[in-house]
Amino acid sequence: MEATQPAQSQDFGNSSRGRFRQVVTDALQYWEPGRVLYNLVLAAVVVIWIAATWPHFRPALVQSSFPALAGLAVSANFCYCAAYLVDIPMQFSPLSAVWKRRRWGPWLAGMLIAILLANYWIADEIYGFVR
Repeated sequence: MEATQPAQSQDFGNSSRGRFRQVVTDALQYWEPGRVLYNLVLAAVVVIWIAATWPHFRPALVQSSFPALAGLAVSANFCYCAAYLVDIPMQFSPLSAVWKRRRWGPWLAGMLIAILLANYWIADEIYGFVR
């Protein structure tokens, strides 16, 4: 009897690790292609601001400003990772099937918030210094 007890607990551990691996893989397959679009949209926001206000933005585009811009891009991608903090637990919940069909909603909401924050940051923090 004692020999079967550890075998059952090992199977349980392997199946729970396998389930976790499956959930993480599903999350990565869903969210990472969205990250590409997320970055392209935010890059478009920056390009539109620069193109629309070019004469005023010219003094802000110096070599010393590019590390700060890179830091903001890294911060935006770090914020994108918050999706995993919601997605992985939701996939373990009883609402998993509904969540998988509707997780485009949080992606869209996050994208709109990121656009809003990017516009605010450019208008208030960057463009404000250029004037």
